[in-house]
Amino acid sequence: MKENENERLTKLKEMEKQLYQKGFQKICGIDEAGRGPLAGPVVVAGVIMPENSMIEGINDSKKVSEKKREKLYNKILEEAISYSVAIIGQEEIDKINILNATKRGVTKVVEELDIKPDLIIVDALTHIDTKGIPYDSIIKGDSKCYNIAAASIIAKVTRDRIMREWDEIYPQYGFITHKGYGTAKHIEAIKKFGICSIHRTSFTKNFV
Repeated sequence: MKENENERLTKLKEMEKQLYQKGFQKICGIDEAGRGPLAGPVVVAGVIMPENSMIEGINDSKKVSEKKREKLYNKILEEAISYSVAIIGQEEIDKINILNATKRGVTKVVEELDIKPDLIIVDALTHIDTKGIPYDSIIKGDSKCYNIAAASIIAKVTRDRIMREWDEIYPQYGFITHKGYGTAKHIEAIKKFGICSIHRTSFTKNFV
């Protein structure tokens, strides 16, 4: 089992290994959580992991259970050379659209890192302002790159915690289970109760 996990992690780090061999030393992976939901913020996270980091279980956050993500979150932050998180709220999402809100989050993450990376690798985003730092956009980067996978876990755990807090304020919507995504129960609740302060009006207009 351990051997299989080492093999999987080695494969996950293959692209980054090639980048280290090209002379990049501080590689920052960036990913987001929450582009699709009807409510709540989009959360963007960036992390620079040590070259030799091999945290068991790191993977695209969508492939990891909620309980395991929480444990990995703590391990990632303990090992990280540097990390930062940007939270872009629903008002801004409605104002500038979700894609631009996500890009703004990436720029904020880069600005707030306390160590400047040599290279940024980001999951499937282009035309972003990385403050002059070169970046590679990698399709499905969260399942191909260790640093992006680590960032995806930080972003997802941060956002889930925010949505659990909102669930205490608005329990009628069931945020604790669907985290704001457009499930049948969530849409049913919107039709019954209307929208609340954290709903994205640009995403919910068809249901109200």
